[in-house]
Amino acid sequence: MTIFKKIIDKEIPADIVYEDDICLAFRDITPQAPQHILIIPKKEISSLNKVTSEDKELLGHMLLMASEIAKKINISEDGYRLVINTNSHGGQSVNHLHMHVIGGRQLSWPPG
Repeated sequence: MTIFKKIIDKEIPADIVYEDDICLAFRDITPQAPQHILIIPKKEISSLNKVTSEDKELLGHMLLMASEIAKKINISEDGYRLVINTNSHGGQSVNHLHMHVIGGRQLSWPPG
């Protein structure tokens, strides 16, 4: 069981900013910018490599929620970054699909 599953099951606390039947969004405990939110599906999917055509609606929902959350935390106007790390070389540290919503400052490219 991953730490994200424990957050979904409310076994460990998180600073939740959004929740519905499909996904959960909460503040990252090691933020890389003033605003850093993680969006996780409640369905357990280990990485982006494991999604199937059945997950199209879930992925679309996560993107819509990212846009809504960016508005809610006041970073939509200036801009923000969405990141999905995949597997170890991609920087994925928890084996549960998740999307980072990062903003609140000027972001550089490539990321440091």
